Amino acid sequence: MSESRRMDVLSAAAALITLAALFSWLNERLLRQPPAIALLLFSLLLSLAVVALGKIGIGSERWAQHALAGVRLDRALLDSMLSFLLFAGALHADIDELVRRRRAIAFLASFGVVVSALLAGGALWAIFAALGHPLPLIWCLLFGALISPTDPIAVLAILKSARAERSLAAKMAGESLLNDGFGIVLFVLFLGIAGGEAVSAAGVSALFLREVLGGALFGLAIGYAAYRLLAAVDSYEVEILVTLALVMGGYAAARALHVSGPIAVVIAGVMIGNRGLRHAMAERSRERVGQFWGLIDEIFNAVLFIMVGLELLRLDFQPTYAWAGLLAIPAVLAARFLSVGIAALVPGLRQDFPLRVIAILTWGGLRGGISVALALSLPAGAQRDAIITVTYGVVLFSILVQGLTLSPLLRRSAR
Repeated sequence: MSESRRMDVLSAAAALITLAALFSWLNERLLRQPPAIALLLFSLLLSLAVVALGKIGIGSERWAQHALAGVRLDRALLDSMLSFLLFAGALHADIDELVRRRRAIAFLASFGVVVSALLAGGALWAIFAALGHPLPLIWCLLFGALISPTDPIAVLAILKSARAERSLAAKMAGESLLNDGFGIVLFVLFLGIAGGEAVSAAGVSALFLREVLGGALFGLAIGYAAYRLLAAVDSYEVEILVTLALVMGGYAAARALHVSGPIAVVIAGVMIGNRGLRHAMAERSRERVGQFWGLIDEIFNAVLFIMVGLELLRLDFQPTYAWAGLLAIPAVLAARFLSVGIAALVPGLRQDFPLRVIAILTWGGLRGGISVALALSLPAGAQRDAIITVTYGVVLFSILVQGLTLSPLLRRSAR
């Protein structure tokens, strides 16, 4: 990395941390909203202010875009931040409740994602055709794949402050932690088709088995290895380093082995959270390790939602794309409702999905930074600009509208 490039990255990181600290302070003093929502709102207001200043002749927009050039959200999230955030969230997952709801979670995180992706993609294809700006169907299905998985970062951030009933919270948390693996595999599959690659049923099956099943088995292996290491020492400094190595080394190794890194980190995190913290650590170590990962979770969440808000400055705004984004919001919600509602027709799952639960899971299917990052990773072209704008609109509505109203809805349902 050149010296100028290194300085750009460091300057951008310094600016993001500074903004995260300032906006967190303002939220604590003024709004007292869930941090993820407040930070996104503040960063959106900052982006709009920068754009407005640019319109009156002040070169703030060009300066801000130059500052942002040091960090790419798609690479920062998918290559590094995601592993930390998934592990931190998985540490607090109750394995007994997850196992008890395993069939419902497995359905939502796999078949539900596929159904939602196909419905949302088909709806977007119809929307662009109706607006007189047709997009190839495969690109619309790419949108369906990146927008259908619920975002674990956004969902877990809301669940922290909400008092949801245990069974419902387990479904939401379990689905959000596991469905990214399925969504990313589906995204890679559709991206290959869009790029002209030949796809067969055998190839698709092999891809899913390698990524999903391989990721789960690899996560079990590295999680057990880390558990044995933790059980052999009684030093919280060493135990923190072991968990860091598990996350960073495990995620990098999963990518090198071409298995799902997100699934591997989640499985390892659930194992450490339910066995490592409880049975391999002394009380002092358990407390220090928990505090460390809680702090990591707060810092990375803050930076992530600041970055999502500031990405507004990079959008290639066009009225057609904006209208498509507005129309895509109810279409994505409808696709989510139908994909969850199908579970009520499956024998053995009906009792887990009464209409009240289907409605809450539909509204609580938050989309976040992962969807934006996947959209930004698309190859350059007119289709990419359209998909990014629509994705951004759906994500903003999801976090700001659904996110702000989800906590009261969960509390009301728990009474």
